[in-house]
Amino acid sequence: MKILITGGAGFIARNLFEQLGNRYSLVSVNSKELNLLDSSKVLEFLKKNKFDCIIHTATYDAAPKHSGKDQAKVLEYNLKMFFNIARCRDYFSKMIYFGSGAEFGRENWIPKMKEDYFDQHVPQDQYGFSKYIMTKYTQSQTNIYNLRLFAVFGKYEDWRVRFISNAIANAILGRPVSINQNKFFDFLYIDDLVRVVKWFIDNKPKNAVYNVCSGKIDDFKSLAQRIIKISDKKLDLIIKTEGLGREYSADHSLLLNELKDFEFSPIEDSIKALYDWYGLNKQIIEKDKL
Repeated sequence: MKILITGGAGFIARNLFEQLGNRYSLVSVNSKELNLLDSSKVLEFLKKNKFDCIIHTATYDAAPKHSGKDQAKVLEYNLKMFFNIARCRDYFSKMIYFGSGAEFGRENWIPKMKEDYFDQHVPQDQYGFSKYIMTKYTQSQTNIYNLRLFAVFGKYEDWRVRFISNAIANAILGRPVSINQNKFFDFLYIDDLVRVVKWFIDNKPKNAVYNVCSGKIDDFKSLAQRIIKISDKKLDLIIKTEGLGREYSADHSLLLNELKDFEFSPIEDSIKALYDWYGLNKQIIEKDKL
């Protein structure tokens, strides 16, 4: 099976390419190799290669301050990249892309959001609104699937802004572990996401949109304490804002109805594996140390 992965330099794409390369014929491209904003080049590329499956991971998110991206372009660029691929549906069999809980509207998050909570609100931010529009389109298609993500973590993510990797990096460096505010999130380990994607590649899903999450919630404070314990160091835990922030979680019943007997990795095992990986790749932290 011939598969294209967009956003090749990104966190999810790198893990997909690394873990699925021995099973499929993978082609991974970054923005320099294929400009997804150029509709003519995208059409030419897809028409020539005719992939069985496209996994669209490329996204334009200006949220990290150090990204240097223009916040005013988030909506435009995300939609152009998506639709430049989607409009070429005659030249691929299946397209999988990654939505976000942001499409529910961050200011309207409730615990354990189900798929039918979608469109109860229109997101106010450009990123969430771009994902919202993609889902509205996907609901009318037969070969495009939205795997809606919430809080995915794992190697290759930007440790400077991602909570679990940031806490691990600071613990490895012997620095205090800092939390802006304690919250309950549904965290999904990247290896579990890769296994979910594999199922969607190999099977015909019954629905167009699925919440992809672990179905369990953990709070930042408890996870930070676990990471400090793994480090075996006496480190301070700093919580900048008192109280409990908005929960970010979803119901994954629809997903599990398809993925029979699927088991998610225990978060304590996933965090330990990620801690060990950073320990062996400390140069990543040193290179981008803030």
